[in-house]
Order: sequence, then structure tokens, then C-alpha cells
Amino acid sequence: MTQGGLNYVVVEGPIGVGKSRLTEKLAERLGAEALLERSQENPFLERFYRNPREGAFPTQLFFLMQRAELLSHLRQSDLFQPRVVGDFLFAKDRLFAELNLDAHEFDLYDRVWQSLSPGVPAPDLVIYLQAPVEVLQARLRKHAVGPEARLETDYLERLAGAYVDFFHHYSESPVLIVNSAGIDPAGDERHLDLLIEEMSRARTGRHYFNPDMSVL
Repeated sequence: MTQGGLNYVVVEGPIGVGKSRLTEKLAERLGAEALLERSQENPFLERFYRNPREGAFPTQLFFLMQRAELLSHLRQSDLFQPRVVGDFLFAKDRLFAELNLDAHEFDLYDRVWQSLSPGVPAPDLVIYLQAPVEVLQARLRKHAVGPEARLETDYLERLAGAYVDFFHHYSESPVLIVNSAGIDPAGDERHLDLLIEEMSRARTGRHYFNPDMSVL
């Protein structure tokens, strides 16, 4: 990995923004391990898409436990081998819980989250991908399979807004906020080069990457 000190990087953003594709591409380019969420293993996800009210709690709890397990081997003391690029931020798990659970469900969920979160290290950098809802929908139609490809506009709008609010308050790691509406770093090597160059500058606080497409 060419960026010294960036041993654990997370790519985040709402459904459809392309975080998993970018995670795989970054890991390949940087010689890192790709740590990908395995949503296809969640037996409650289809129920959630059919009936969000009925399926939200078991879906969210399964994801919480799965994410904690995937991250269980990462500790601040051994983040040097292997280097990791992941497509989920553990702290963001509560975003979906707050969006989809009722008050009693969230209270129970939060107790579990609080018991698991102390063992999870904060990333050295979070890459937060943003895109308008119409772009998210277009990408879902192109890349997603099953119910995700047909998510309603209202849900995507609420989700995108929840991400904006979450990262407005998030301060555990440096954040690189990327306007991904007009670039495709997972599919265009020139765009990926620019993103990696920008990553090397984002060591503290928050940074914004909104490249001039006219020069790409």
C-alpha cells in the first residue's frame, strides 16, 4: 500500500453508490485485503424487502453480528498485516437501525451494539461516496439483483439524508467525501489514480473530492 499509515480504509455510502466495487478495486490496486459485507448470507433480508416493518429487527441484528464477526480479527495493534479495505463502517450500523426500527427494538439493538463496539477499531480513513438519488437508482438497476434494484425513491432519499447527517457528526476517523455522481474510480483507472492521490492528503479532519470532469 503506497499510503503510509493507511492500514485500514473503509468505503461507505448509501445503497447503490458503488462502495463494494470500489472496495475491491482499491484493495487490488493497493495490495490490501478486501473485507466485504456478505449481505447474501442474511436470511432475513428478503423478508425485510417484502415487509420492512416485520423484517427490520432480525435483519438489522443479523448484520450487526456479522459485521462484528468480520471485524473481530482487526485490532489496533495488528493492523499492519494484512492491510484492509472494507465496504462497511461499524459505527454506521446504527444509522440503519435508527431508520428502520421502532423505539423498543432500537433500545434492545443499541444494548447489543454498545457491548460490541468497544472491540472494533476506527479506520485510518473513511471514503464517503455521495450521489443524487436518481444516480443511485440508475446504478441499482445496472448492478443490483433482486429487491435492491427496485428500492423506492422515498426510502433512498431518507437513507441518503441519514448518511449526510451521520457524517456531519462523525469524528472518529478522517473522512474523504467524494462526489461520485460523475466519476467511476472502480471502472476508470484515471479516476482511481486521482482518488488515491487525494487519499494521501486526507490524514485528519474531513476533505472533499469533487474533480473537474472537464480535465479527466
